[in-house]
Amino acid sequence: MNNSTPATANGNDNKKFKGSRSPCSPSRVLHLRQIPNDVTEAEVISLGLPFGKVTNLLMLKGKSQAFLEMASEEAAVTMVNYYTPVTPLLRSQPVYIQYSNHRELKTDNLPNQARAQAALQAVNAVQSGGLAITSALAAEGGLLTGQGSVLRIIVENLFYPVTLEMLYQLFSKFGPVLKIITFTKNNQFQTLLQYADPINAYYAKMALDGQNIYNACCTLRVDFSKLTSLKVKYNNDKSRDFTRLDLPPGDGQPAMDSTISTAFGTHGIMFPPYAGTSGFAPAVGFPHGAGLSVPALPGALGSLAVNTSAASGRITIPSVTGVPGNSVLLVSNLNPEAITPHGLFILFGVYGDVHRVKIMFKKKENALVQMADAIQAQLAISNLNGQRLYGKILHATFSKHQTVQLPREGQEDHGLTKDYSNSPLHRFKKPGSKNFQNIFPPSATLHLSNIPPSVTVDDLKNLFAGTGSTVKAFRFFQKDCKMALIQLGSVEEAVHALIELHNHDFGENHHLRVSFSKSTI
Repeated sequence: MNNSTPATANGNDNKKFKGSRSPCSPSRVLHLRQIPNDVTEAEVISLGLPFGKVTNLLMLKGKSQAFLEMASEEAAVTMVNYYTPVTPLLRSQPVYIQYSNHRELKTDNLPNQARAQAALQAVNAVQSGGLAITSALAAEGGLLTGQGSVLRIIVENLFYPVTLEMLYQLFSKFGPVLKIITFTKNNQFQTLLQYADPINAYYAKMALDGQNIYNACCTLRVDFSKLTSLKVKYNNDKSRDFTRLDLPPGDGQPAMDSTISTAFGTHGIMFPPYAGTSGFAPAVGFPHGAGLSVPALPGALGSLAVNTSAASGRITIPSVTGVPGNSVLLVSNLNPEAITPHGLFILFGVYGDVHRVKIMFKKKENALVQMADAIQAQLAISNLNGQRLYGKILHATFSKHQTVQLPREGQEDHGLTKDYSNSPLHRFKKPGSKNFQNIFPPSATLHLSNIPPSVTVDDLKNLFAGTGSTVKAFRFFQKDCKMALIQLGSVEEAVHALIELHNHDFGENHHLRVSFSKSTI
Protein backbone atom coordinates (compact mmCIF):
# COMPACT_ATOMS: atom_id res chain seq x y z
CA MET A 1 0.00 0.00 0.00
CA ASN A 2 1.41 3.40 -0.79
CA ASN A 3 0.51 6.55 1.01
CA SER A 4 -0.23 8.93 -1.82
CA THR A 5 -2.88 11.45 -0.86
CA PRO A 6 -4.75 14.38 -2.32
CA ALA A 7 -2.69 16.61 -0.01
CA THR A 8 0.21 18.40 -1.57
CA ALA A 9 3.39 18.06 0.41
CA ASN A 10 6.90 19.38 0.39
CA GLY A 11 9.05 16.36 -0.18
CA ASN A 12 9.33 12.97 -1.70
CA ASP A 13 5.97 12.62 -3.43
CA ASN A 14 7.30 10.24 -6.03
CA LYS A 15 8.84 7.77 -3.61
CA LYS A 16 6.31 5.06 -2.84
CA PHE A 17 6.73 2.17 -0.47
CA LYS A 18 4.83 -1.09 -0.14
CA GLY A 19 3.41 -2.98 2.81
CA SER A 20 3.89 -1.91 6.40
CA ARG A 21 7.63 -1.21 6.18
CA SER A 22 8.44 2.28 7.38
CA PRO A 23 10.35 4.50 4.96
CA CYS A 24 13.93 5.00 6.09
CA SER A 25 13.75 8.71 6.74
CA PRO A 26 11.61 9.94 9.64
CA SER A 27 9.01 12.62 9.00
CA ARG A 28 6.76 14.61 11.29
CA VAL A 29 3.84 13.41 9.13
CA LEU A 30 2.62 9.94 10.10
CA HIS A 31 0.57 7.59 7.96
CA LEU A 32 -2.12 5.61 9.86
CA ARG A 33 -3.63 2.52 8.22
CA GLN A 34 -6.66 0.31 8.95
CA ILE A 35 -8.50 2.93 11.00
CA PRO A 36 -12.16 2.00 11.73
CA ASN A 37 -14.79 3.67 9.51
CA ASP A 38 -16.71 5.11 12.47
CA VAL A 39 -13.70 6.62 14.25
CA THR A 40 -13.83 10.34 15.16
CA GLU A 41 -11.17 12.95 14.47
CA ALA A 42 -10.65 13.35 18.22
CA GLU A 43 -9.87 9.65 18.61
CA VAL A 44 -7.19 9.77 15.90
CA ILE A 45 -5.68 12.92 17.43
CA SER A 46 -5.63 11.19 20.84
CA LEU A 47 -3.03 8.72 19.51
CA GLY A 48 -0.57 11.59 18.98
CA LEU A 49 -1.43 13.67 22.06
CA PRO A 50 0.87 11.89 24.54
CA PHE A 51 3.90 12.64 22.36
CA GLY A 52 3.46 16.35 21.72
CA LYS A 53 1.37 18.87 19.79
CA VAL A 54 -0.65 17.62 16.80
CA THR A 55 -0.57 20.36 14.13
CA ASN A 56 -2.66 18.87 11.30
CA LEU A 57 -4.89 15.94 10.43
CA LEU A 58 -6.18 14.47 7.17
CA MET A 59 -8.84 11.73 7.35
CA LEU A 60 -9.34 9.42 4.34
CA LYS A 61 -12.19 7.35 5.72
CA GLY A 62 -12.97 5.74 2.35
CA LYS A 63 -9.47 4.24 2.38
CA SER A 64 -9.44 3.56 6.17
CA GLN A 65 -6.41 5.84 6.38
CA ALA A 66 -5.39 9.06 8.08
CA PHE A 67 -2.39 11.37 8.15
CA LEU A 68 -1.32 12.99 11.39
CA GLU A 69 1.17 15.88 11.43
CA MET A 70 3.14 16.41 14.65
CA ALA A 71 4.74 19.73 15.61
CA SER A 72 8.22 18.21 15.42
CA GLU A 73 9.99 15.28 13.81
CA GLU A 74 11.28 14.40 17.29
CA ALA A 75 7.71 13.85 18.55
CA ALA A 76 6.88 11.74 15.49
CA VAL A 77 10.00 9.57 15.98
CA THR A 78 9.10 8.97 19.61
CA MET A 79 5.52 8.09 18.65
CA VAL A 80 6.62 5.57 15.98
CA ASN A 81 9.22 4.06 18.32
CA TYR A 82 6.51 3.58 20.92
CA TYR A 83 3.74 2.21 18.70
CA THR A 84 5.99 -0.22 16.78
CA PRO A 85 6.12 -2.86 19.57
CA VAL A 86 2.79 -1.83 21.12
CA THR A 87 0.12 -1.68 18.40
CA PRO A 88 -2.49 0.97 19.33
CA LEU A 89 -6.21 0.18 19.24
CA LEU A 90 -9.00 2.45 18.06
CA ARG A 91 -12.45 1.06 18.88
CA SER A 92 -10.79 -2.31 19.64
CA GLN A 93 -9.23 -2.45 16.17
CA PRO A 94 -5.42 -2.45 15.65
CA VAL A 95 -4.09 0.61 13.80
CA TYR A 96 -0.72 0.64 12.02
CA ILE A 97 1.51 3.72 12.05
CA GLN A 98 4.54 4.52 9.90
CA TYR A 99 6.37 7.59 8.60
CA SER A 100 4.77 9.28 5.61
CA ASN A 101 6.89 10.27 2.64
CA HIS A 102 5.33 13.74 2.99
CA ARG A 103 7.32 16.30 5.01
CA GLU A 104 4.20 18.34 5.89
CA LEU A 105 0.47 18.34 5.19
CA LYS A 106 -1.15 21.13 3.19
CA THR A 107 -4.88 20.73 3.54
CA ASP A 108 -6.05 24.33 3.13
CA ASN A 109 -7.96 23.76 -0.12
CA LEU A 110 -9.33 20.30 0.66
CA PRO A 111 -13.05 19.68 1.27
CA ASN A 112 -14.34 18.01 4.47
CA GLN A 113 -11.56 19.46 6.63
CA ALA A 114 -13.86 21.46 8.93
CA ARG A 115 -14.29 18.64 11.46
CA ALA A 116 -10.56 17.93 11.58
CA GLN A 117 -9.71 21.60 12.08
CA ALA A 118 -12.38 21.95 14.79
CA ALA A 119 -10.97 18.93 16.63
CA LEU A 120 -7.45 20.35 16.40
CA GLN A 121 -8.61 23.74 17.70
CA ALA A 122 -10.25 22.02 20.68
CA VAL A 123 -7.10 20.09 21.51
CA ASN A 124 -4.93 23.19 21.18
CA ALA A 125 -7.28 25.06 23.52
CA VAL A 126 -6.62 22.42 26.16
CA GLN A 127 -2.88 22.24 25.47
CA SER A 128 -2.42 25.97 25.83
CA GLY A 129 -4.12 25.90 29.20
CA GLY A 130 -7.54 27.15 28.07
CA LEU A 131 -9.73 24.59 29.78
CA ALA A 132 -13.08 25.92 28.63
CA ILE A 133 -15.09 23.55 26.48
CA THR A 134 -14.86 25.36 23.20
CA SER A 135 -17.52 25.62 20.58
CA ALA A 136 -15.03 23.95 18.27
CA LEU A 137 -15.17 20.78 20.34
CA ALA A 138 -18.95 20.92 20.41
CA ALA A 139 -18.91 21.22 16.60
CA GLU A 140 -16.63 18.22 16.41
CA GLY A 141 -19.22 16.27 18.38
CA GLY A 142 -16.68 14.66 20.64
CA LEU A 143 -17.95 15.57 24.10
CA LEU A 144 -21.26 13.96 24.94
CA THR A 145 -23.56 15.66 27.36
CA GLY A 146 -23.74 14.14 30.81
CA GLN A 147 -20.09 13.12 30.96
CA GLY A 148 -18.53 14.48 34.12
CA SER A 149 -15.01 15.05 35.34
CA VAL A 150 -14.75 11.83 37.44
CA LEU A 151 -13.31 8.68 35.85
CA ARG A 152 -13.51 5.11 37.11
CA ILE A 153 -10.36 3.14 36.28
CA ILE A 154 -10.02 -0.64 36.62
CA VAL A 155 -6.55 -2.22 36.22
CA GLU A 156 -6.72 -5.75 34.80
CA ASN A 157 -3.88 -8.34 34.64
CA LEU A 158 -2.17 -6.71 37.61
CA PHE A 159 1.23 -8.45 37.37
CA TYR A 160 3.19 -5.42 38.63
CA PRO A 161 2.11 -3.06 41.42
CA VAL A 162 0.35 0.13 40.29
CA THR A 163 0.57 3.03 42.73
CA LEU A 164 -1.48 6.17 43.26
CA GLU A 165 1.57 8.28 42.28
CA MET A 166 1.93 6.37 39.02
CA LEU A 167 -1.72 6.96 38.11
CA TYR A 168 -1.42 10.64 39.07
CA GLN A 169 1.57 11.09 36.75
CA LEU A 170 -0.12 9.21 33.92
CA PHE A 171 -3.47 11.01 34.05
CA SER A 172 -1.95 14.46 34.73
CA LYS A 173 -0.81 14.34 31.10
CA PHE A 174 -4.37 15.30 30.15
CA GLY A 175 -4.92 18.12 32.64
CA PRO A 176 -5.03 18.96 36.36
CA VAL A 177 -5.99 16.01 38.57
CA LEU A 178 -7.80 17.18 41.74
CA LYS A 179 -8.49 13.99 43.70
CA ILE A 180 -7.73 10.25 43.55
CA ILE A 181 -9.16 7.34 45.56
CA THR A 182 -7.81 3.79 45.06
CA PHE A 183 -9.46 0.62 46.39
CA THR A 184 -9.90 -3.09 45.68
CA LYS A 185 -13.39 -4.33 44.78
CA ASN A 186 -14.37 -7.77 43.44
CA ASN A 187 -10.66 -8.69 43.53
CA GLN A 188 -9.93 -5.82 41.09
CA PHE A 189 -7.69 -2.81 41.69
CA GLN A 190 -9.88 0.24 40.99
CA THR A 191 -9.46 4.00 41.08
CA LEU A 192 -11.76 7.01 41.07
CA LEU A 193 -10.03 10.09 39.65
CA GLN A 194 -11.44 13.62 39.45
CA TYR A 195 -10.22 16.19 36.93
CA ALA A 196 -10.61 19.94 37.09
CA ASP A 197 -12.74 19.83 33.95
CA PRO A 198 -14.81 17.24 32.00
CA ILE A 199 -12.80 17.91 28.83
CA ASN A 200 -9.68 16.52 30.55
CA ALA A 201 -11.58 13.39 31.57
CA TYR A 202 -12.82 12.96 28.01
CA TYR A 203 -9.35 13.09 26.45
CA ALA A 204 -7.84 10.85 29.16
CA LYS A 205 -10.51 8.24 28.54
CA MET A 206 -9.98 8.44 24.77
CA ALA A 207 -6.23 8.01 25.03
CA LEU A 208 -5.88 5.54 27.91
CA ASP A 209 -8.82 3.15 27.78
CA GLY A 210 -7.58 -0.30 26.78
CA GLN A 211 -3.88 0.61 27.01
CA ASN A 212 -1.32 -1.40 29.01
CA ILE A 213 0.86 0.32 31.63
CA TYR A 214 3.47 -2.43 31.16
CA ASN A 215 3.98 -4.80 28.24
CA ALA A 216 1.09 -7.25 28.03
CA CYS A 217 -0.20 -6.55 31.55
CA CYS A 218 -1.75 -3.92 33.85
CA THR A 219 -4.46 -3.05 31.30
CA LEU A 220 -6.45 0.14 31.95
CA ARG A 221 -10.23 0.09 31.61
CA VAL A 222 -11.34 3.73 31.79
CA ASP A 223 -14.95 4.90 31.95
CA PHE A 224 -16.95 7.82 33.29
CA SER A 225 -18.13 7.50 36.89
CA LYS A 226 -21.69 8.37 37.90
CA LEU A 227 -20.22 10.47 40.72
CA THR A 228 -19.92 14.19 40.06
CA SER A 229 -17.34 14.86 42.79
CA LEU A 230 -15.11 12.86 45.16
CA LYS A 231 -14.83 13.28 48.93
CA VAL A 232 -11.35 12.52 50.25
CA LYS A 233 -10.78 12.29 54.02
CA TYR A 234 -7.08 11.33 54.12
CA ASN A 235 -3.93 12.08 52.13
CA ASN A 236 -2.00 8.79 52.01
CA ASP A 237 -0.98 6.07 49.57
CA LYS A 238 -4.64 5.07 49.01
CA SER A 239 -6.32 8.47 48.56
CA ARG A 240 -5.32 12.10 47.91
CA ASP A 241 -6.92 15.46 47.57
CA PHE A 242 -4.37 17.61 45.76
CA THR A 243 -6.29 20.77 46.62
CA ARG A 244 -6.08 20.06 50.39
CA LEU A 245 -2.55 19.46 51.63
CA ASP A 246 -3.74 19.85 55.25
CA LEU A 247 -5.65 16.53 55.37
CA PRO A 248 -4.42 13.94 57.93
CA PRO A 249 -2.80 10.68 56.78
CA GLY A 250 -5.39 8.52 58.62
CA ASP A 251 -4.79 5.56 60.90
CA GLY A 252 -1.44 3.93 60.32
CA GLN A 253 -1.23 5.18 56.74
CA PRO A 254 1.89 6.82 55.34
CA ALA A 255 1.50 10.56 54.91
CA MET A 256 1.73 12.15 51.50
CA ASP A 257 5.20 11.93 50.07
CA SER A 258 7.16 15.02 51.06
CA THR A 259 8.41 15.44 47.49
CA ILE A 260 4.82 15.94 46.39
CA SER A 261 4.14 18.53 49.11
CA THR A 262 7.30 20.35 48.15
CA ALA A 263 6.37 20.27 44.49
CA PHE A 264 2.94 21.70 45.21
CA GLY A 265 4.13 24.32 47.65
CA THR A 266 2.61 24.96 51.05
CA HIS A 267 -0.11 27.40 50.00
CA GLY A 268 -2.31 24.89 48.25
CA ILE A 269 -2.06 23.47 44.81
CA MET A 270 -0.51 25.31 41.89
CA PHE A 271 -1.69 24.19 38.47
CA PRO A 272 0.86 25.08 35.84
CA PRO A 273 -0.10 25.72 32.25
CA TYR A 274 -0.67 22.47 30.39
CA ALA A 275 2.79 22.35 28.83
CA GLY A 276 4.46 22.26 32.23
CA THR A 277 6.34 25.54 32.11
CA SER A 278 6.32 26.03 35.88
CA GLY A 279 5.31 24.50 39.17
CA PHE A 280 4.79 20.74 39.19
CA ALA A 281 5.71 19.04 35.94
CA PRO A 282 2.85 17.19 34.27
CA ALA A 283 3.17 13.53 33.40
CA VAL A 284 4.99 14.24 30.17
CA GLY A 285 8.58 15.26 30.73
CA PHE A 286 8.51 18.34 28.52
CA PRO A 287 11.90 20.00 27.94
CA HIS A 288 10.69 22.98 29.99
CA GLY A 289 9.23 20.81 32.77
CA ALA A 290 10.13 21.03 36.42
CA GLY A 291 12.30 17.97 35.96
CA LEU A 292 11.26 15.23 38.36
CA SER A 293 13.38 12.09 38.18
CA VAL A 294 12.17 9.72 35.50
CA PRO A 295 12.28 5.92 35.57
CA ALA A 296 11.78 4.01 32.33
CA LEU A 297 8.84 1.66 31.97
CA PRO A 298 8.76 -1.13 29.46
CA GLY A 299 6.44 -0.60 26.54
CA ALA A 300 2.92 0.58 26.94
CA LEU A 301 2.09 3.79 28.71
CA GLY A 302 5.59 4.67 29.70
CA SER A 303 5.49 6.58 26.44
CA LEU A 304 3.05 9.05 27.90
CA ALA A 305 5.96 10.53 29.72
CA VAL A 306 8.41 10.60 26.89
CA ASN A 307 11.10 13.17 27.49
CA THR A 308 10.66 14.96 24.18
CA SER A 309 14.19 16.31 24.26
CA ALA A 310 15.51 12.77 23.80
CA ALA A 311 15.02 11.90 20.15
CA SER A 312 16.00 8.31 20.90
CA GLY A 313 12.39 7.74 21.91
CA ARG A 314 13.37 6.09 25.21
CA ILE A 315 10.14 5.38 27.03
CA THR A 316 10.04 7.11 30.40
CA ILE A 317 7.48 8.01 33.02
CA PRO A 318 8.15 10.45 35.85
CA SER A 319 7.95 9.22 39.38
CA VAL A 320 7.52 11.09 42.60
CA THR A 321 9.46 8.40 44.43
CA GLY A 322 12.76 9.23 42.77
CA VAL A 323 13.57 5.88 41.10
CA PRO A 324 16.13 6.61 38.39
CA GLY A 325 15.17 6.03 34.78
CA ASN A 326 17.74 3.36 34.29
CA SER A 327 17.97 -0.36 33.59
CA VAL A 328 21.67 -0.70 34.54
CA LEU A 329 22.53 -1.94 38.04
CA LEU A 330 25.74 -1.50 40.00
CA VAL A 331 26.36 -4.72 41.93
CA SER A 332 29.10 -4.52 44.58
CA ASN A 333 30.74 -6.50 47.41
CA LEU A 334 30.97 -9.62 45.23
CA ASN A 335 33.37 -12.49 45.89
CA PRO A 336 35.94 -12.03 43.08
CA GLU A 337 37.16 -15.64 43.46
CA ALA A 338 33.74 -17.15 42.74
CA ILE A 339 31.69 -14.72 40.67
CA THR A 340 31.42 -14.95 36.86
CA PRO A 341 29.38 -12.99 34.29
CA HIS A 342 27.35 -16.16 33.66
CA GLY A 343 26.57 -16.49 37.38
CA LEU A 344 25.25 -12.93 37.56
CA PHE A 345 23.30 -13.48 34.32
CA ILE A 346 21.54 -16.54 35.75
CA LEU A 347 20.84 -15.02 39.19
CA PHE A 348 19.60 -11.61 38.00
CA GLY A 349 17.75 -13.39 35.18
CA VAL A 350 15.28 -14.70 37.79
CA TYR A 351 13.90 -11.11 38.02
CA GLY A 352 14.15 -9.94 34.41
CA ASP A 353 15.93 -10.46 31.11
CA VAL A 354 19.62 -9.63 31.51
CA HIS A 355 21.11 -8.09 28.36
CA ARG A 356 24.73 -7.48 29.42
CA VAL A 357 27.07 -8.13 32.36
CA LYS A 358 30.43 -6.50 33.00
CA ILE A 359 32.72 -7.42 35.90
CA MET A 360 35.17 -4.57 36.54
CA PHE A 361 38.72 -5.55 35.56
CA LYS A 362 40.47 -3.53 38.28
CA LYS A 363 37.79 -4.06 40.95
CA LYS A 364 36.40 -7.52 40.41
CA GLU A 365 34.13 -7.22 43.45
CA ASN A 366 32.06 -4.73 41.39
CA ALA A 367 29.93 -5.45 38.31
CA LEU A 368 27.39 -3.76 36.04
CA VAL A 369 24.23 -5.69 35.09
CA GLN A 370 22.00 -4.31 32.32
CA MET A 371 18.37 -5.47 32.52
CA ALA A 372 15.76 -5.24 29.76
CA ASP A 373 14.06 -2.28 31.48
CA ALA A 374 13.91 -0.24 34.68
CA ILE A 375 11.00 -2.18 36.23
CA GLN A 376 12.96 -5.43 35.98
CA ALA A 377 16.01 -3.62 37.38
CA GLN A 378 13.91 -2.43 40.34
CA LEU A 379 12.60 -5.98 40.89
CA ALA A 380 16.18 -7.31 40.95
CA ILE A 381 17.24 -4.67 43.50
CA SER A 382 14.20 -5.36 45.70
CA ASN A 383 14.87 -9.11 45.76
CA LEU A 384 18.67 -9.39 45.67
CA ASN A 385 20.08 -6.39 47.54
CA GLY A 386 21.39 -7.71 50.88
CA GLN A 387 21.39 -11.34 49.71
CA ARG A 388 24.38 -13.51 50.75
CA LEU A 389 26.29 -14.79 47.69
CA TYR A 390 29.49 -16.85 47.93
CA GLY A 391 30.02 -15.77 51.55
CA LYS A 392 29.56 -12.01 50.99
CA ILE A 393 26.54 -9.70 51.29
CA LEU A 394 25.67 -8.51 47.78
CA HIS A 395 24.74 -4.83 47.28
CA ALA A 396 22.62 -3.82 44.28
CA THR A 397 21.61 -0.30 43.30
CA PHE A 398 21.02 1.75 40.15
CA SER A 399 24.17 2.66 38.23
CA LYS A 400 24.92 6.11 36.82
CA HIS A 401 25.59 4.37 33.48
CA GLN A 402 22.68 4.12 31.03
CA THR A 403 24.16 1.13 29.17
CA VAL A 404 26.94 -1.45 29.51
CA GLN A 405 29.52 -0.83 26.79
CA LEU A 406 30.95 -3.85 24.99
CA PRO A 407 34.77 -3.89 24.61
CA ARG A 408 36.08 -2.47 21.36
CA GLU A 409 37.60 -4.87 18.87
CA GLY A 410 41.13 -5.75 19.91
CA GLN A 411 40.60 -4.41 23.42
CA GLU A 412 41.61 -6.87 26.15
CA ASP A 413 38.64 -7.82 28.28
CA HIS A 414 39.63 -11.21 29.78
CA GLY A 415 36.07 -12.49 29.28
CA LEU A 416 34.65 -10.13 31.93
CA THR A 417 32.05 -8.45 29.65
CA LYS A 418 29.33 -10.60 28.12
CA ASP A 419 26.38 -9.80 25.87
CA TYR A 420 23.30 -11.91 26.60
CA SER A 421 20.73 -9.88 24.68
CA ASN A 422 19.91 -12.82 22.37
CA SER A 423 20.20 -15.55 25.00
CA PRO A 424 17.64 -18.38 24.77
CA LEU A 425 17.61 -18.43 28.61
CA HIS A 426 15.58 -15.22 29.01
CA ARG A 427 12.54 -16.02 31.18
CA PHE A 428 10.38 -13.01 30.26
CA LYS A 429 10.67 -12.56 26.51
CA LYS A 430 7.11 -13.81 25.88
CA PRO A 431 4.56 -11.03 26.63
CA GLY A 432 2.18 -12.09 29.40
CA SER A 433 4.34 -15.12 30.26
CA LYS A 434 3.31 -17.05 33.39
CA ASN A 435 6.84 -16.42 34.66
CA PHE A 436 5.72 -12.86 35.53
CA GLN A 437 3.36 -14.39 38.10
CA ASN A 438 6.03 -16.62 39.65
CA ILE A 439 8.66 -14.10 40.76
CA PHE A 440 9.63 -14.73 44.39
CA PRO A 441 12.49 -13.63 46.66
CA PRO A 442 15.42 -16.04 47.14
CA SER A 443 14.34 -18.95 49.35
CA ALA A 444 15.77 -22.26 50.55
CA THR A 445 13.10 -24.13 48.54
CA LEU A 446 13.57 -24.30 44.78
CA HIS A 447 10.95 -25.07 42.13
CA LEU A 448 12.25 -27.48 39.48
CA SER A 449 10.58 -28.07 36.12
CA ASN A 450 11.20 -29.75 32.75
CA ILE A 451 12.42 -32.95 34.48
CA PRO A 452 12.53 -35.93 32.07
CA PRO A 453 10.62 -39.13 33.08
CA SER A 454 13.86 -41.11 33.37
CA VAL A 455 15.25 -38.92 36.19
CA THR A 456 14.63 -40.23 39.72
CA VAL A 457 14.44 -38.61 43.16
CA ASP A 458 17.94 -39.90 43.95
CA ASP A 459 19.33 -38.52 40.66
CA LEU A 460 18.08 -35.05 41.59
CA LYS A 461 19.22 -35.26 45.22
CA ASN A 462 22.71 -36.31 44.08
CA LEU A 463 22.78 -33.55 41.45
CA PHE A 464 22.10 -30.88 44.09
CA ALA A 465 24.38 -32.46 46.70
CA GLY A 466 27.14 -32.23 44.07
CA THR A 467 26.94 -28.41 44.25
CA GLY A 468 27.73 -28.56 47.98
CA SER A 469 24.06 -28.29 49.01
CA THR A 470 22.43 -30.15 51.89
CA VAL A 471 19.14 -31.61 50.66
CA LYS A 472 16.60 -31.33 53.49
CA ALA A 473 13.45 -32.44 51.62
CA PHE A 474 12.22 -33.34 48.14
CA ARG A 475 8.80 -33.81 46.59
CA PHE A 476 7.56 -34.43 43.04
CA PHE A 477 4.27 -32.71 42.11
CA GLN A 478 1.47 -35.28 42.27
CA LYS A 479 -0.23 -34.19 39.07
CA ASP A 480 2.92 -33.44 37.08
CA CYS A 481 6.11 -35.48 37.53
CA LYS A 482 8.00 -33.01 35.32
CA MET A 483 7.97 -30.63 38.32
CA ALA A 484 9.30 -30.91 41.87
CA LEU A 485 10.24 -28.91 44.98
CA ILE A 486 13.62 -29.34 46.64
CA GLN A 487 14.48 -27.79 50.02
CA LEU A 488 18.14 -27.06 50.71
CA GLY A 489 20.04 -26.22 53.91
CA SER A 490 19.91 -22.41 53.52
CA VAL A 491 18.86 -19.61 51.19
CA GLU A 492 22.51 -19.08 50.21
CA GLU A 493 22.85 -22.76 49.23
CA ALA A 494 19.72 -22.44 47.09
CA VAL A 495 21.11 -19.32 45.37
CA HIS A 496 24.36 -21.14 44.53
CA ALA A 497 22.47 -24.24 43.32
CA LEU A 498 20.19 -22.13 41.09
CA ILE A 499 23.21 -20.42 39.49
CA GLU A 500 24.94 -23.75 38.88
CA LEU A 501 22.02 -25.95 37.82
CA HIS A 502 19.49 -23.74 35.98
CA ASN A 503 19.51 -25.03 32.38
CA HIS A 504 21.39 -28.24 33.44
CA ASP A 505 21.31 -30.62 30.45
CA PHE A 506 19.69 -33.99 31.24
CA GLY A 507 19.93 -35.12 27.62
CA GLU A 508 16.75 -36.17 25.77
CA ASN A 509 16.33 -32.47 24.89
CA HIS A 510 15.50 -31.66 28.54
CA HIS A 511 17.13 -28.68 30.26
CA LEU A 512 16.30 -28.23 33.95
CA ARG A 513 14.50 -25.02 34.90
CA VAL A 514 15.19 -23.76 38.43
CA SER A 515 13.29 -20.95 40.22
CA PHE A 516 12.80 -19.80 43.79
CA SER A 517 9.58 -21.13 45.32
CA LYS A 518 7.14 -19.43 47.68
CA SER A 519 6.21 -22.87 49.09
CA THR A 520 7.98 -25.03 51.65
CA ILE A 521 7.91 -28.84 51.82
